Amino acid sequence: MASPARAPILALKDVRLADGAKPLFDGVDLALEPRIRACLVGRNGAGKSTLLKILAAKGIEADSGERSVQPGAKIIFVDQEPEITGATLLDYCTAGGAEDYEAHATLADFGLDYSKGTEGLSGGERRRAALARAFAEQPDVLLLDEPTNHLDIFAIQTLEEELANSKCAALIVSHDRAFLNRVTQRTFWLEHRKVRRLDKGFAEFEVWSEQVLAAEADEERRLNKQLEKENAWLARGVQGRRARNEGRRRALMDLRSQKRDLQADKRGSMTMAVESSGTSGKRVVEAKHVTKRFGDRVIVEDFSTRILRGDRVALVGPNGAGKTTLVRMLLGELEIDAGDIKLGTNLEISYVDQNRMALSEKMTLWDFLTPGGGDSILVRGVPKHVAGYAKEFLFTEAQLRQPVTSLSGGERNRLLLARALASPTNLMVLDEPTNDLDMDTLDLLEELLADFEGTLILVSHDRDFIDRLATSTIAMNGHGKVLETPGGWSDLIDQSPDFFKGARGAAGDFATGTGSHKAVVTASPPPPKKAGKLSYKDQRRLEECEALVAASPGIIGDLEARLADANFYARDPAGFDKVMKALDKARSDLAQAEEDWLALEEKREAMVG
Repeated sequence: MASPARAPILALKDVRLADGAKPLFDGVDLALEPRIRACLVGRNGAGKSTLLKILAAKGIEADSGERSVQPGAKIIFVDQEPEITGATLLDYCTAGGAEDYEAHATLADFGLDYSKGTEGLSGGERRRAALARAFAEQPDVLLLDEPTNHLDIFAIQTLEEELANSKCAALIVSHDRAFLNRVTQRTFWLEHRKVRRLDKGFAEFEVWSEQVLAAEADEERRLNKQLEKENAWLARGVQGRRARNEGRRRALMDLRSQKRDLQADKRGSMTMAVESSGTSGKRVVEAKHVTKRFGDRVIVEDFSTRILRGDRVALVGPNGAGKTTLVRMLLGELEIDAGDIKLGTNLEISYVDQNRMALSEKMTLWDFLTPGGGDSILVRGVPKHVAGYAKEFLFTEAQLRQPVTSLSGGERNRLLLARALASPTNLMVLDEPTNDLDMDTLDLLEELLADFEGTLILVSHDRDFIDRLATSTIAMNGHGKVLETPGGWSDLIDQSPDFFKGARGAAGDFATGTGSHKAVVTASPPPPKKAGKLSYKDQRRLEECEALVAASPGIIGDLEARLADANFYARDPAGFDKVMKALDKARSDLAQAEEDWLALEEKREAMVG
């Protein structure tokens, strides 16, 4: 016998929203049950972030439809650009009501020192702090908008583990395929202003979405044939305007309306191309016994590599390990302390910077695409009107006069790619190119790079993107050790699973033998983990469970005694309902405490044994 369906903890029903005259959602239905981990996917501009904010009740309300949430459910929303306030990270992490010990534990899990101030944090530190706070608050529903942006691979793996261990439901917007494959059990697809649902994880999305699109193409062909037939009938005239003819004419108008809707819903197609500027020398970069330090910090020590024409080389490692520094050394932009670096001949270098330094806040899109002025841009040797070229990257003519500050993260990345790809190049350097790009754009970029006849140097945290493209991978552990292996990220881990143990990034040391990312907290921390003892977090939970198991029978007995009063409901229906809910919660808390207590006791006994 099938188990009964669980009631949603958070849901939307028939939600509609327009952005001015443009409809954004047209009857969206979405539901999350307890502990379900789902993703929300769709192209840039489809409204994924807006839908998350409606679910979170964060400043956006639907024009119509219903939002329902279970009474008492705690919903946490982690925005793309979280604002971190408070004197220290611990202050920030506990501001929402999290216990100190939970905040200590989750900050440490994400490689952050709880005593660190909140001023001057990097993008990755802000993201990790926001995630640490979210998990410390132990929400019932967690809404995450592009949570892997600015995170290195190890922090992403920590996020995967936190989600797997959490009891919350989660809805995640992300472009990171490897991450979504690992954590999701359900997929929501925002397309054509509606949400489709697949009760399987993201790993099944590609096959399913192709089937859906094929069915829609068949439906459009059927509609076109019917339209041809009805238009021919209309051309012959509606003789006598008889009622049945009028009905047929109205049906034709409906068909034309359906056709217009289909055309309006069709996504814009991006045109992305790159042309090699001619053949470089066979040797592109050769480095021998290179060493680089900043003070006492060793970035690279005794590293050698040879990059040949046509190679696609990925650089990986913790944030702050020195990946961008190594790229600049290989390109001759940064002086080395020892060793030798030689660049090949006939190199035409195109560089897309992860910090988007080329984008000035005072620039318009037009200014950026035409740095020399005028109304045309030289695209691979051929002049094109700037509006026509911008349209290939899904920018409207109206946007060209807007400042770059008005663009979303994905739009800024597309703008940088538009200018970088306009010039012929035979050595392309992409530093975190996948941030903020939707999956369709990523697929197109991947196809372009796979067919690129020149040489590619890629800095990325996107494991799937690296696996699909890289012919070799250079790994940096942050202590000066650098390792190069054939293939992508998965090949690196298969060949050298222990390379990142003790790796250092900007936030501290990482123990990554199992993929977890733990920082050494430098200030006076909670009691450290010792051999044969539970972690601080587990020990506190064990003590909580013991206290709850001892106190719960008395609490439950008192509640049951109040409900035994035959006149209670008639006298106070609302009070009766409140006591019933309290009794249900007390029983549930006791059952969970007993379960957790047994598990932790077994864990402690195993450690001692």
